[in-house]
Amino acid sequence: MTQQLGWSREGETLLLSGELDQDLLNPLWDARQQAMQGVTFIDLSTITRVDTAGVALLMHLVAEGNRQGQKVTLTGASENVFTLAKLYNLPADLLPR
Repeated sequence: MTQQLGWSREGETLLLSGELDQDLLNPLWDARQQAMQGVTFIDLSTITRVDTAGVALLMHLVAEGNRQGQKVTLTGASENVFTLAKLYNLPADLLPR
């Protein structure tokens, strides 16, 4: 069963929940600039599934935060996220822990 992607803000933390999947991430993609305003942490502890499109979205969210002058760190990410990044030979700083 597919679990929708949800997000909310708690201070400087963007909390993501559900699945970071190519079929579910368009609403967050569309809201990425507003969602990342003032964010220094992206909490992935309640993400249940990530595909390569989800990894790409995370990279864009980190880049958007950096563009806005914030140093963004991922928290609560499963090893699957970093394994996918390694499979594509992505630099570690694109998904900072």
